[in-house]
Amino acid sequence: MKIRKTTEEDFVRVMEIYAAARDFMARTGNPNQWGLTHWPPEALIHDDIKEGSSYVCVNDDGKVVAVFYYVQGKDIEPIYRDITEGAWLNDSAYGVIHRIASDGTEKGIGRFCINWASKQCSHLRIDTHPDNKVMQNLLSGLGFVRCGIVHVEEDDHPRYAYERIQV
Repeated sequence: MKIRKTTEEDFVRVMEIYAAARDFMARTGNPNQWGLTHWPPEALIHDDIKEGSSYVCVNDDGKVVAVFYYVQGKDIEPIYRDITEGAWLNDSAYGVIHRIASDGTEKGIGRFCINWASKQCSHLRIDTHPDNKVMQNLLSGLGFVRCGIVHVEEDDHPRYAYERIQV
């Protein structure tokens, strides 16, 4: 498995993967995170590709099997500026992972993507819907700490905010 930047040629496949992920989330008790708004919208994915923040996982057969968003810097995620019911562990530069999605054909994709991001930046932040038990279990298993609640613009559901700083 390898990770590379997403290209416009990957767009149709990426949208297929997001559709598969929405279906998986609905079947595993999380229909609201992406399902009600048909998240993520096509325009956002095009923007992610243009800015160079979208990445795909390619299996050994050359097939794109997963996609995610990653960016790093100081205070780079506006929704993370307002955290309630807790606080971030520190305010140094961090990497942000969003929109991890898989077509379901390969196991361990979330772990693979997060481990890749950890090699880019030892301080990571990520958020997820309260119903997304699969992601919450993955994050806890990878040593992330739930720090509080953040709110996204696309819906009224709060998100659990997680952070991990590796030394």
